[in-house]
Amino acid sequence: MLQFYLLLMIFASIITFLLQRKHLLISLLSLEVLVLTLSILVMLNLGQSPNYRPYLLFVLLTFGACEARLGLSLLVTMTRSFGSDTINLLTISKC
Repeated sequence: MLQFYLLLMIFASIITFLLQRKHLLISLLSLEVLVLTLSILVMLNLGQSPNYRPYLLFVLLTFGACEARLGLSLLVTMTRSFGSDTINLLTISKC
């Protein structure tokens, strides 16, 4: 039953990521929910095997931390440069 809720969270975060295209912060948060839910799902599925080695979980969490760091630096840079985190500011021509 827990895996059903985790899969539901994965689909909800994917739908949120695809539908929310206005703010960068909401997109980054949905990606973080996706990474954390996938790591919990991997931990539950691999924890049941007798040859449990948490290497895949460590790699997934490392990529999640790197993604969060890059996203936060991009968000801070956009906020300092443009004054907002809306994505439509990136497409405005500065001519």
